[in-house]
Amino acid sequence: MEKKKIPSDINQLAHWIGEQATQEKPASSEPTKEKNPAAVSLGRLGGLKGGPARAKALSSKKRKEIAKKAARKRWSRS
Repeated sequence: MEKKKIPSDINQLAHWIGEQATQEKPASSEPTKEKNPAAVSLGRLGGLKGGPARAKALSSKKRKEIAKKAARKRWSRS
């Protein structure tokens, strides 16, 4: 049995107690949506074209600036 943290908020605690008492998990409030395969493939196709097209349109200097900015952001995270 896995040990779970008991919530300190009174409303969350009440919900947690109800779950523990009934051993039921609430049904998902969001209905699952099936994706249209044709739309997925079109979106992927556009994504595959977009990056190289953008790189081709940018100058070498601008691409380097963008890459340096991205690297600084990535490495600045703790």
